Amino acid sequence: MDVLENYSGHTDPGGAAIRRDLDALTITKVSVGEMDNNAYLLVCKATNEALLIDAAAEPERLTELVGTGDDRADLRHLVTTHRHHDHWQALGAVAGMFEPRLIAHPVDAPELPIPMDEFVEHGGRIHFGNIELEVIHLRGHTPGSVALLYRDPVSPHLFTGDSLFPGGPGKTWSAEDFESLVSDLENRVFGELPDDTWVYPGHGDDTTLGTERPALPEWRSRGW
Repeated sequence: MDVLENYSGHTDPGGAAIRRDLDALTITKVSVGEMDNNAYLLVCKATNEALLIDAAAEPERLTELVGTGDDRADLRHLVTTHRHHDHWQALGAVAGMFEPRLIAHPVDAPELPIPMDEFVEHGGRIHFGNIELEVIHLRGHTPGSVALLYRDPVSPHLFTGDSLFPGGPGKTWSAEDFESLVSDLENRVFGELPDDTWVYPGHGDDTTLGTERPALPEWRSRGW
């Protein structure tokens, strides 16, 4: 797999991965599957331990993402952001190949194809190597959707699954779910994190909270 080092936030299905190099962490993004699902490989630079966010599809490409030979990342954890099938079609295959610790929110976990090893709730922490991720429960797209926050010293990095995209919140199926998701985004994301927070969604291009913040009143007013 080709990996481009000039991180732009944009990937194409079947195309090259892109890598961002932070002080303590590398973040590599690749698009897999027919629905342009994003998978993210996070690698602790000090220990080479890794965490994968969403084994969405194409297990062979995800294996290439982790790497081969002596320099491959040590994949220890795999987080599924929510229960929708396009985010876990390669879960069983990747779990079988690397035997990582499987993690999800307990509400969505029963809908996943294989049992989880660990459940995480809002405010929880996930550790791999020297890296800590904070769990943010965002209720609405599914009852157990989670986002993962890495607090880099320069600016935060937020992996939102299908709960937040450029242009608005993820899809909901009722007014109550929409209200829940928008309220969680307002209170748990925009109310807590600065504008320079980089947002990595479950599909498509990246964005920042500063780019999206001015549209919050419009999102609420347009409803679901």
